[in-house]
Amino acid sequence: MRILVTGATGVIGTETVDTLRAADGPPHDLVRTARRATDAGIVPWTLGRGPAPARLGGHWDVIVHTAASTRWTMTRAEALAANVEPLRAVLALAGRDTHLVHVSTAYVSGERAAAAAEFDGYRNGYEWSKAVCEEVVREEHSGPLTIVRPPLVVGRRRDGRIARFSGPYTLLHALVSGLAAVVVGDPDGFAEISPVDEVADAITDAALSVPPPAARTEIVAAGPESLRLATLIDVTCTALNTFRATHSAPPIARPPIVPPDAWTRFFLPLADRYLSPFQSEAVKLLAMFQSYTSMATPFTPTRPVRNPADAMTTAVHHWATRKPRLALAEPRPWTLLTKGA
Repeated sequence: MRILVTGATGVIGTETVDTLRAADGPPHDLVRTARRATDAGIVPWTLGRGPAPARLGGHWDVIVHTAASTRWTMTRAEALAANVEPLRAVLALAGRDTHLVHVSTAYVSGERAAAAAEFDGYRNGYEWSKAVCEEVVREEHSGPLTIVRPPLVVGRRRDGRIARFSGPYTLLHALVSGLAAVVVGDPDGFAEISPVDEVADAITDAALSVPPPAARTEIVAAGPESLRLATLIDVTCTALNTFRATHSAPPIARPPIVPPDAWTRFFLPLADRYLSPFQSEAVKLLAMFQSYTSMATPFTPTRPVRNPADAMTTAVHHWATRKPRLALAEPRPWTLLTKGA
């Protein structure tokens, strides 16, 4: 069995490669590709820009497509170039019997924002482009197809390890730096997270199993067991303060949760007027992230995530161990600027 993994150095790609290598199953020849070769075994290729390297030619039994840009600030054109065109480059490598395991995001089926006309109701260019990718892959790939939809991803359940601190880790940095003076969202809203190894398990099971006769979608999520936003903040602050206590650092305060309407109507205009440009931009980005952590309805999983609070605690501890200067920093209060300052 010949398997290609794209985005092999990314958060999900790295874990998937490790899981495939350790898996019991049919013998397979695993080939990795990524934009940059971090070791001699990786085939460098910037998907969508130029032809595929000769080493990626020939028949593929399985292609696992994890490569993607997850930036929420992409324009429509940037999102097409970053995610849709690379997918089409991957489809050009797939044969009629190639099982394509396409990694999407659970948020393609999530909530819509009426004001987000640029992205057809999706909250940002990333979500929109992943929805377009699902349409493209269903229409243009004639072979077996499995779509895997993860939520926000944190470190491995057993030890918290992850290839790169991104996504939910924005919240940790914001809490210890003081940028998260408030948290925007519904305290009772759902915050879906998954350990990266459980996402990789879903991908690996699909890749090494008999290809499905019809397109299949796997949703990795906690569903009704998902954390609520208030609980996510409590779990995160408790884990950070446990680490800080072992290093004789004072605890951080739990920030208040501000409803989105109040934030938009009252606090955001004040942030624009009185915060420093850096703080104002950071707060806006954090508010965008927090829209993912206060959903009205959780996802309906096919691959349930059990006890997400334990997974988050482990992820926070690993982050703090790897980033002790940040984890032990003294939060700085917001700097208010006066007119003419």
